[in-house]
Amino acid sequence: MSARAARPRSLLIRDVRLLVTMDARGRKLEGGYLYAEDGEITAIGTRVPVGIKAERTIRAPFAVAVPGLVNTHHHLCQTLTRAHPRAADAKLFDWLTTLYPVWAGFDEESVHLAALVGMAELMLSGCTTTSDHHYLFPRGQTRLIDAEIAAAREIGIRFHATRGSMSVGRRQGGLPPDDVVQDEDEILADSERVIRAYHDPTPGAMLRVALAPCSPFSVSERLMRETAALAERHDVRLHTHLAETKDEEEYCLRRFKRRPVQFLADAGWISDRVWVAHGVHFNAAEIRRLGRSRVGVAHCPTSNMRLGSGIAPVHALAGAGCPIGLGVDGSASNDGSHLLAEGRQAMLLGRVARGADAVKVEDALRMATLGGAACLGREDIGRLAVGARADVALFDLRDVTYSGAGDPLLALLLCAPTRVHTLVVNGRPVVENGELRTLALEPVLARHRKAAARLLAGRRRR
Repeated sequence: MSARAARPRSLLIRDVRLLVTMDARGRKLEGGYLYAEDGEITAIGTRVPVGIKAERTIRAPFAVAVPGLVNTHHHLCQTLTRAHPRAADAKLFDWLTTLYPVWAGFDEESVHLAALVGMAELMLSGCTTTSDHHYLFPRGQTRLIDAEIAAAREIGIRFHATRGSMSVGRRQGGLPPDDVVQDEDEILADSERVIRAYHDPTPGAMLRVALAPCSPFSVSERLMRETAALAERHDVRLHTHLAETKDEEEYCLRRFKRRPVQFLADAGWISDRVWVAHGVHFNAAEIRRLGRSRVGVAHCPTSNMRLGSGIAPVHALAGAGCPIGLGVDGSASNDGSHLLAEGRQAMLLGRVARGADAVKVEDALRMATLGGAACLGREDIGRLAVGARADVALFDLRDVTYSGAGDPLLALLLCAPTRVHTLVVNGRPVVENGELRTLALEPVLARHRKAAARLLAGRRRR
């Protein structure tokens, strides 16, 4: 099927074994149905009303249906550097310094391919909305955000692009090499360009833009302050890495004489406009402060385990008032982009930290849906309810991994994660029978593998 195939004006999903709404009442509908027009859910329940006729009907008596999953933190470009041999056993700062020179080879074509592959992997895991934090712009590469946006439009995923940035290189005491940082005025000008060109604030938008200086160890306080002011002027959201490792905390104390949260606060970043990635190393006072301002947190359990960064205190953060979403994080620190698997990791890691009953299946699913939507500032996704967008993931309970499961919802995260059977984005089926319908994936993968090999060998495309 062409990526440009039209969305049906009306869609009926019916006879669903279990339809998990994540609505305000937490309804779970056996034999449920959902009807959508122009990408918006207009009816939902257990008995299809007489007279409803849809341009497209999907019958799913074999499936558990959940709201499309929401990914709140990623680095799509890193699908080109998965399982990098020199970074396999490194902690964050060593991992970064190993990979920065490799990433200096990114260009528009490679980033476009990387985004297509990462988005395809996310969609096949049940994800309908993803953000991406792209902060690395090698010399002369000024349209990498544009390349990612083109990929999102091509493949049909709902996309929150963040215009990331790094401005403090090694000569100024930062971590990244000087050839992958940018001038701050250039960053601010391009951030405004991307907002004006692409940000869609309307309900149901398929594309939004946020601003995302990388981290306290790669940007200045001036850039953080001016980025916050720019976001305020254009009413867009803000995103950054924060408190991921003890190394970051030590860097901030040494360079700024402040902990990371105070650095953020002094730059005007403690507000409900902000969501941060990781949030592993907060103290109790910082958790209360973030919660009062409803700063969102993208929980990235696999990456945090992979790099040995620690366990984020998500229970305390949520209790304080922080929205908690899930992020697969970079495909070179997770080495995968399976969001359902990330939900399972969040559940299991939470139980390691606090006990077997600490994180239930529905708690993890809430992070992957409603929590993620809250981090991105959206009320129209993350739930299946009248007025929400028709973003739906259906998982096939006939799969071998679910055989013998006593409860279809529990099976999603207690059993091994699988590929989604059917995925609907904005009322449009984009995955059917476990196959992506919007992109011919094999030719993309062949080109992607070649681009990855060039990067591994340290060669740019000519």
